Amino acid sequence: MTPSPRPAEPPQSRAQRSVYRRSWNLMVNVIAASFLVNRKIRMRIYRRAGIAVETEKVQPGCWFFGHDVAIGAGTWIGHRCYFDSAARIEIGRNCDLGMEVMLCTSTHRPGTRARRAGRFAPEPVSVGDGVWIGTRAMLLPGVTVGDGCVIAAGSVVTGDCEPHGVYAGVPAKRVKDLD
Repeated sequence: MTPSPRPAEPPQSRAQRSVYRRSWNLMVNVIAASFLVNRKIRMRIYRRAGIAVETEKVQPGCWFFGHDVAIGAGTWIGHRCYFDSAARIEIGRNCDLGMEVMLCTSTHRPGTRARRAGRFAPEPVSVGDGVWIGTRAMLLPGVTVGDGCVIAAGSVVTGDCEPHGVYAGVPAKRVKDLD
């Protein structure tokens, strides 16, 4: 998957393009997520908010933590998908994400006895071209899913997935090779 170019930003703009800014959150996670907004308007809102969306196939109800997301052409994003984009999320071309897929980039380093969740340390998530992710699957921070993979519904992906395989379970493991 070819990463989408990301323009350099001034230091303050990340907070301005995330849920931390009420107007951005209202525009992206309330108005654009509404069933009352058609696909073309939804895409215009996402693009204006700084989300790199190359498809109109993003269904209502999706939630974005921030703008650092790239979604390739021809990709289908099912209802109520969750983009915890504290770090970069890249989804390739011609992918299919089922309903309520969760892409998590937020994590913490282990802390002390007093507080086990230590320093915040988000890690990016990358999904290759032609991937199918089943309903309610979860991709954890730092994961890369190779081209042509299938992630079974309800699976929890904790490590990288090599191209052209079916991954299933908690944690997800390769259960089948694909052509």
